[in-house]
Amino acid sequence: MSDRFLVTGGASLQGKVSVVGAKNSVLKLMAAALLAEGATVLTNCPEIADVPLMADVLRGLGATVTLDGDTVVVDTPAEPKFHADFDAVKQFRASVCVLGPLLARCHRAVVALPGGDAIGSRPLDMHQAGLRALGANSAIEHGCVVAQADSLKGAPIALEFPSVGATENILMAAVLATGVTTIDNAAREPEIVDLCDMLVQMGAEISGAGTSTLTVTGVQRLSPTTHRVVGDRIVAATWGIAAAMTRGDVEVTGVDPAHLQLVLHKLADAGAVVTRLDNGFRVTQRERPTAVNFSTLPFPGFPTDLQPMAIGLAAVAEGMSVITENVFEARFRFVEEMVRLGADARTDGHHAVIRGIPQLSSAPVWSSDIRAGAGLVLAGLVADGVTEVHDVFHIDRGYPAFVEKLSGLGADIRRVAG
Repeated sequence: MSDRFLVTGGASLQGKVSVVGAKNSVLKLMAAALLAEGATVLTNCPEIADVPLMADVLRGLGATVTLDGDTVVVDTPAEPKFHADFDAVKQFRASVCVLGPLLARCHRAVVALPGGDAIGSRPLDMHQAGLRALGANSAIEHGCVVAQADSLKGAPIALEFPSVGATENILMAAVLATGVTTIDNAAREPEIVDLCDMLVQMGAEISGAGTSTLTVTGVQRLSPTTHRVVGDRIVAATWGIAAAMTRGDVEVTGVDPAHLQLVLHKLADAGAVVTRLDNGFRVTQRERPTAVNFSTLPFPGFPTDLQPMAIGLAAVAEGMSVITENVFEARFRFVEEMVRLGADARTDGHHAVIRGIPQLSSAPVWSSDIRAGAGLVLAGLVADGVTEVHDVFHIDRGYPAFVEKLSGLGADIRRVAG
């Protein structure tokens, strides 16, 4: 049996909390280290469960990986292996981001279909279509993505949807291709910009980072570098929403508030006083939050990763909220767990309708993914009695020192083994 959290509601979160590097960036940066022979050093890395998992994937490809606190060193050999096996890859989704680097370096890649959170269909069609446009053959064979190309050549590529994963894999393949690649309708997330920044430091030629069109001029080789991982906007926003839900006062540092403009705007709409700082923000909520509607969209829209926290906020807000999920269709399974906690919520297709109540009621609940787990803990903070949150290994994959950070803000939470 996995560990569980016991969360006693009633505390108003107060104080300061810092965030480190983003889960949604560090794993891709580790994969990008495969593009250059030698030792790439990443700093400000989160100490979360997915980092050693990615290290195991890279070790299986011949790299030497050392983890020391918030520093990760990936030493890539002259000839990496090209087969990422099932045992290493099956545990988390981000492992598929080795596909582009392996194709660029080895001209072939065999990557087992990845596992990860149960939040809905995330097919690899756009990944494969982009790689085919660069001249690769790609297919699904025996549970693996198999890609091969004698050489990669730049090409115009238009994505049907601004997929983060597809943008990353195509980008990392294109940096060593011959000629110019344009990626239209590219993802614009800050983590994509972070990847572009590191690739440029390694010697890549990329323009348009942070816009919907990336232009990549291929180079013959890249060199290892040292890079600081961008702050985790999702973790930072989790603490901000927790402050609003518990009518608290929390200062969050270690993140660029420009990466959370819409989120902070929504918190202000809910009645919070939001102060933007040079390296973070402060959220102060004195009264019960006011209901606000949310609609998840790719950046700069409201992040799908924060949808469970938005539902938690709506559950205790005054009035009715409508949350629309436009990215991952299965994320609303979280609502079933919120109903266990007494939330007045129902779903209809891509929409969830929540009528806020003053306080939730404690109950045993189960995490289905990283963000759902964090959202359930936040809900437990505004419930009566003690809420048991099970399967918290999901939370360990995305939130470093989760219990310690919340306890430092005054939450009554403890971890229980088994």
